[in-house]
Amino acid sequence: MRLPPILSVAGVRHRWAPHGPDVVSIDQFAVQAGESVLLHGPSGCGKSTFLSAMAGVLSPQAGRIEVAGRAWQDMRGAQRDAWRADQVGYIFQQFNLLPYWSVIENVLLPCRLSRVRRDRARQAGASEGVHGAAQQCLMRLGLHESMWHRSATELSVGQQQRVAAARALIGSPALIIADEPTSALDDAWRDTFIDQTLQACRDAGSALVVVSHDQDLVPLFDRSHAMSELRGQSSEVPA
Repeated sequence: MRLPPILSVAGVRHRWAPHGPDVVSIDQFAVQAGESVLLHGPSGCGKSTFLSAMAGVLSPQAGRIEVAGRAWQDMRGAQRDAWRADQVGYIFQQFNLLPYWSVIENVLLPCRLSRVRRDRARQAGASEGVHGAAQQCLMRLGLHESMWHRSATELSVGQQQRVAAARALIGSPALIIADEPTSALDDAWRDTFIDQTLQACRDAGSALVVVSHDQDLVPLFDRSHAMSELRGQSSEVPA
């Protein structure tokens, strides 16, 4: 029997001006646990707006978005914040690392904000606890022990991006969202980073949604969709 999707989108519409065009217009979209999906398109096509709605940061004017079985539309502000901290990992385009914290401290930030992710990380880290889980995430992404206690400001762009991915992955959130995660990377680092992130999400059973203007990434994902194709259409894996 097929399990319910991690992410479910139905009838979502959003526009910035009252009488302007819909920036986001999607009838149906769903992502399963462990599945990776790329949404691509040029700047201004609604990719980042759609991501913000997925993460419960933006409330669309119509429609319903569920993450791990709960709809953002059914939750108030504090409930949304708590559910987002528990269930969503976000890889930002500009990384958003805390510059004077160490690599390990940055990765552990979600465990400070979410007891659910802290408990999952503690279990994953076994005798080493949450620190062990952070180390596992970093090693999985190719950042070894010599890096762990450096501050974020001492890292290269590629290393910072992998720290940002480890922070999103720790505690196995149901959904990982990434906004243009390779825009600052050259081609070699881009493919390595995506391969490592995809494998880490599969290992954790997390659904992954990436938005990018880079169509060269298409073959690396389980599914890909141009934002123009999604407008007013259904996009989910056939039963």
